Amino acid sequence: MKALDGVRILDFTHVQSGPTCTQLLAWFGADVIKVERPGVGDITRGQLQDIPKVDSLYFTMLNHNKRSITVDSKHPKGKEVIEALIQTCDVLVENFAPGALDRMGFTWERVHALNPRMIMASIKGFGPGPYEDCKVYENVAQCAGGSASTTGFDDGPPLVTGAQIGDSGTGLHLALGIVCALFQRNATGLGQKVSVAMQDGVLNLCRVKLRDQQRLAHGPLTEYPQYPHGTFGDAVPRAGNASGGGQPGWILKCKDWETDPNAYIYFICQAPVWEPICDVIGKPEWKTDPGYAKPAARLPKLKEIFDTIEHWTMTKDKFEAMDILNKYDIPCGPILSMKEIAEEQSLRDTGTVVEVDHPTRGKYLSVGNPIKMSASVSEVKRSPLLGEHTGEILRDVLRFDPARIAEIEASGAIGAPTRAAAE
Repeated sequence: MKALDGVRILDFTHVQSGPTCTQLLAWFGADVIKVERPGVGDITRGQLQDIPKVDSLYFTMLNHNKRSITVDSKHPKGKEVIEALIQTCDVLVENFAPGALDRMGFTWERVHALNPRMIMASIKGFGPGPYEDCKVYENVAQCAGGSASTTGFDDGPPLVTGAQIGDSGTGLHLALGIVCALFQRNATGLGQKVSVAMQDGVLNLCRVKLRDQQRLAHGPLTEYPQYPHGTFGDAVPRAGNASGGGQPGWILKCKDWETDPNAYIYFICQAPVWEPICDVIGKPEWKTDPGYAKPAARLPKLKEIFDTIEHWTMTKDKFEAMDILNKYDIPCGPILSMKEIAEEQSLRDTGTVVEVDHPTRGKYLSVGNPIKMSASVSEVKRSPLLGEHTGEILRDVLRFDPARIAEIEASGAIGAPTRAAAE
């Protein structure tokens, strides 16, 4: 048994933010029915293709454990199919541009009339306000949500992060909202609207920077590298690789950094382990020196301290340094490349990195479910081919009889279903 067994999701999502949400629900056992345009499908099927004429990794890695049905939403017979799916499903998830679902004829009022228990979940770029009609993508969300302005170095431009906090981060937020709405429906018997704006999702992940914005009114941010010799303006500055918490941290070079772009380690000068730090790096005198012994005394000297620590880390490779530091509970972490992550056996053992076999592209690596449940173990299944499950959904989910299915097929409303290759 899976946590969401019996929950059926009508998936109108595409690209990344919405598919991240519905894939997570599918990993927990929900029956996710992905609605796609006949002959075209989700645009990511053809984006960033590394192998000609097969679904891209962009698509396959965001659409595991789903079923695909092709439906022309503008065709009268297609609308009949969609209405029947709305009446049958528990949750509708969409991340269309603002107003797109309404123009298709499926307003919240129409959906609620067809199925009062339906939960209608949406991702948009912005919430109500001056920008609510604007189209938003990953990096736009990062910029509008406070991430880019606080990422990078003080003497450089704003930077976006490698992590997809705008798209995937918002999808994770929406999944939580959906599960909460399902739980509330147990008491009320009714569905509701659930929405997450990408700007809001990014800001939620940047909350420590909003914290620091308010702290600025009471003096300089002493854990930032601008202190004590730099200047602070009226907005939170970019802090380079400084820690977002109260413990000073920085990325330091390790052995072979000249030739290996990832030969670095993140090192945190946590106050409770200051004495072991001094011993490890060969500075035992700092343990009692009034200029270094206490955290407040160290703050103005952080650059000097990290430069000294770096002289030590440069004599060790990042894994050797980590092994030594962990013996003393000194917080640290190696900068791992994607190649190293892909080859890390422990991540394979936990199902965080999984190998998936696909009928047209063969085997590939993907990220598995990051949330581990003892009584609902996730199994990552391949993504569907375009329209692969159209026939079975019409027959087994909607209970259409053969004559009605034949009529819909003849109308052109669903296109030609694609059969799965032999597996």
